[in-house]
Amino acid sequence: MTNVPRICFVIPYFGRWPFWMPLFLESCRHNADIDWLLFSDCGQPENVPDNVRIEAMDYAAYCSLVSQRLGIAFAPENPYKLCDIKPALGFIHEEHLRGYDFWAFGDLDLIYGRLRDYFTASRLARYDLLTTHARRVSGHLTLLRNTQAMRELFKRMPRWQERFADQPHHALDEGAFSRLFLWRKNFPKPLFNLVGFFNPLRRRSEFVEAFSTPDGCIPWIDGSFTFPRRWYWREGSLTNDHDGDRQFPYFHFAIWKRGAWSKKAHPAAEAVQILAKEQAWMMDEQGFSRWK
Repeated sequence: MTNVPRICFVIPYFGRWPFWMPLFLESCRHNADIDWLLFSDCGQPENVPDNVRIEAMDYAAYCSLVSQRLGIAFAPENPYKLCDIKPALGFIHEEHLRGYDFWAFGDLDLIYGRLRDYFTASRLARYDLLTTHARRVSGHLTLLRNTQAMRELFKRMPRWQERFADQPHHALDEGAFSRLFLWRKNFPKPLFNLVGFFNPLRRRSEFVEAFSTPDGCIPWIDGSFTFPRRWYWREGSLTNDHDGDRQFPYFHFAIWKRGAWSKKAHPAAEAVQILAKEQAWMMDEQGFSRWK
């Protein structure tokens, strides 16, 4: 295992842990050779796995840290603005990332499958950035090589200081940062690939659709807009009711979170804790439930 590249996800999150947090943490536990570093004022959840570290910090202190590291006045009223600085997290937290080969940014509204089966050692050896959409950087899961060049790449985004420091959310992680890698992303595929050949960043990056986010604007594996309706997690294995035994690296349920789930009462915290300990659950538009 000494030659396996070390990976650390860095996720700042403030306010209140989502109700599915025990399930998120359990999916982290089953990726024991990957680490997560969370900065938060939400308190220490129950049953945190050994590979997840939570640094207690209030929102104002975190904004102060960002300001100091980036040399800007970073004080957004809405913590959602933190999405804009995802490409800079490797630079901001450089000290925490010493010894890691890759750092990653992502979100909490997902459940991980077997990440190492997807991000294989051979793929990690070949690329400096690996992301899970074909034509944009995925804000909910992207890996970057832990080098000075990749930690500071965000500084090539136009007007990054101004756009980090203002109040609006610009989706810089999926917009301006993507454009450093993807030129003419709306070109037909042959031309898009040809243009990419002339971009050194693109040649050292992997943009492959992982089919993690159903019900969105991206067609499914078969090219249709018929999406899985149920997802199944069992002891780290992630499948669905549409694609047979195919394993997925993670399931991003953003569409359900904003849609069907927003109209329902959250389950009791104790019930979610019990479900997490079951080691098998199902996810659909009704929420999370036991899977026998």
